[in-house]
Amino acid sequence: MKSEEYTFSSPEATGQFACNLGKHAAAGSCYALIGDLGCGKTLFSKSFARGMGINEEITSPTFTLLEEYEGTPPLYHFDLYRIADPDELDMLFFEEYWEGDGVSLIEWADRAGSRLPDSTVRIYFEYIDPETRKVRIEYPDD
Repeated sequence: MKSEEYTFSSPEATGQFACNLGKHAAAGSCYALIGDLGCGKTLFSKSFARGMGINEEITSPTFTLLEEYEGTPPLYHFDLYRIADPDELDMLFFEEYWEGDGVSLIEWADRAGSRLPDSTVRIYFEYIDPETRKVRIEYPDD
């Protein structure tokens, strides 16, 4: 597994990185965002979507669990914060999105257990101080 680690000294720097990553997101890709509350997952999601050319207001779908945004490819933005057990996903059929033709961006992805596709890019966020975040990206083996 290939991994990269970055330290960003401002929300703007984190957002710019996410925007650049979104520009290269391909149909069928899945990104898992993992980190504590307030570490920058939603900021990352907003900037990632902007990089994909999506100009709609991106909000964290904490209560709806999923928001779909039109684009080429479409963006499926998940927030699994309210999922207490991966078995709760049985009735939601999220795997159809994760393995579909859009780009899946999943906040609180650790709550999905082992259900994510093997091709998932995992992005770990660490809160350093109010401005600084450490971000580690793990790319799956090809």
